[in-house]
Amino acid sequence: MALDRSREAAQQTGPSHALARFATELRFEDIPSNVLERARLHVLDGLGLALASSRQPFAASTLAAVEELGGGGPCSIIGSAVTATPRDAAMANGVLVHGLDYDDTHQQAIVHPTAAALPAVLALGESRGMSGRDALLAYCIAMECAVRIGAAVKGGFHHTGFHATGVVAHFSAALAAGRLMGNNADAHVAALGIAASTASGVQVFLEEGAWTKRLHPGWAAVAGITAATLARHRFKGPTRALEGRFGLFETHLHSYRDDVDESFLTDGLGTTWMMADTALKPYPVCHFIHGAADAATQLHAEIAGAGIEAVEILLPRETLPIVAEPIERKRRAENEYEGKFSAPFVVASALLKGRFGLPDLTDDALADPEVRALALKCDCSIDPQSRFPQFFSGGVRVRLSDGRELERHVPVNSGAGERQLDTQAVSAKFAANAGLAIDTQRADEIRSIALALEDHPVANLMAHLRA
Repeated sequence: MALDRSREAAQQTGPSHALARFATELRFEDIPSNVLERARLHVLDGLGLALASSRQPFAASTLAAVEELGGGGPCSIIGSAVTATPRDAAMANGVLVHGLDYDDTHQQAIVHPTAAALPAVLALGESRGMSGRDALLAYCIAMECAVRIGAAVKGGFHHTGFHATGVVAHFSAALAAGRLMGNNADAHVAALGIAASTASGVQVFLEEGAWTKRLHPGWAAVAGITAATLARHRFKGPTRALEGRFGLFETHLHSYRDDVDESFLTDGLGTTWMMADTALKPYPVCHFIHGAADAATQLHAEIAGAGIEAVEILLPRETLPIVAEPIERKRRAENEYEGKFSAPFVVASALLKGRFGLPDLTDDALADPEVRALALKCDCSIDPQSRFPQFFSGGVRVRLSDGRELERHVPVNSGAGERQLDTQAVSAKFAANAGLAIDTQRADEIRSIALALEDHPVANLMAHLRA
């Protein structure tokens, strides 16, 4: 009996129980003002992205599937007149927030934390008539937990072929959903255990620009709501979902299990807020390319129309398999999603145009003969000055036909660290994205609500987001 009690006590000091206690005990008043300020900006950014995505082909496919699966329900789908059950709405909105690959990234954790946290919180907040204050609290819980799990594994999920967000977000969504349902710590532990049996998301989409990555956060939101609901009804889940034998770390990381630093899951939890360092994207492409994109954009004016003979793109070593390999395929991006994950395409376009945005991923832009020809001249190398994973550093070296050689290196990519997007920049990004779907007046109303979310019912926000 003494041994059993000792084992139980040891288990309850582990990371799964620590996250559960955090999700149970955190109060809105405990969240620092700067963290709440960043949270509101990330919510606003996510809403703008969802509105922009609502006009994309993948949105139409998603909505058609939701309606066939059982359309109708109390929850709104952003940019649409379609309504759905909480889980289906969360799935659809997750696809929309993440669909353009323009959403936030915590660079050390390498996860997109908003894409599952926000849809789960909005669906439950709307269906349960909850306040924006409660929603913002649950959102912050999910964001912090996603970031800490991602940071603990040190990029290990990507090494073994998983899209980290598709794995991590099952757990963060479960905790957010459980908090909105009023789950206690034991139920949170059970929900984490249940989520461990659903967490997945393979990166095979990289081979052909498939749409499955877009689904990962939405499916995680579905799984999180499901896990929290089952746990609330006393469905038993394992109590060491992350750290146990055959738990998440062992099953998903294999030889990288020993690299996990579990202190990220416990140290300073509730006092040190890692989510505040989450970066908002200035470019709608894989975040690993952002430093190089910054460098290419800066070099555009200096090139001044001169012919380009060769380009060398400097990237963090760990990111090369995602955005630079196989190089022949990356030089020949054939569709919008391949373009987002191609360092040669993005850098070639930015060098020639001095910018990179959503218009640079259209079919016409992808077929631009000048961009395609320059992408064939691009090589990718390891950046010896990289500050990865803290920042997605990058550089570009260009040899011109007039004999000049130009180089630019960006240690801290735009949107990160001291270069975080402020309220004005996020508002401008939101306006540009929302303007693809709605008029300026309604966009301004949504912005005002999102930036004071704790003062509004969730249902009020969602009413403004429907078509």
